[in-house]
Amino acid sequence: MKHVGTIVVLSLLAGGAQVLAAQDSTQAPATAAAPAATATPVTIDDAVVAKSVVDRQPQDTASTFPTDVAQLICWSKVTGAGGTSIHHVWFHGDTQVGDVELQVGGSPWRTWSRKTVPADWTGAWHVEIRDASGAVLKRIDFTVGQ
Repeated sequence: MKHVGTIVVLSLLAGGAQVLAAQDSTQAPATAAAPAATATPVTIDDAVVAKSVVDRQPQDTASTFPTDVAQLICWSKVTGAGGTSIHHVWFHGDTQVGDVELQVGGSPWRTWSRKTVPADWTGAWHVEIRDASGAVLKRIDFTVGQ
């Protein structure tokens, strides 16, 4: 019988040791901080307003265009936006007259949008190139008919 009592005491002591070694579940477990994702910034490497595009390259670029131009193109080369989109937002004076969403398939990527220019819409124009969140990455100012 004496041996049974000793075994019970040893079992209780061993059980108590397990309780002392148990993790405190009232505290959040410590975890290693995940490394911050490093996003590639979206940049516009080059952008121009042109009369046409040939073989993905802008042609007849300028900052002033004749009244009878009929149509203009905003051409841009973007880096860091692969798999997202950018916007070419066209303005005549301070009035927004177009917003073209352009899908970007890789990095670097060349893309462009076209805008019909009525003959009586002379004066100051500009195009804002924006990222998917709407931040302006570049602004191109130009004039029609003056």
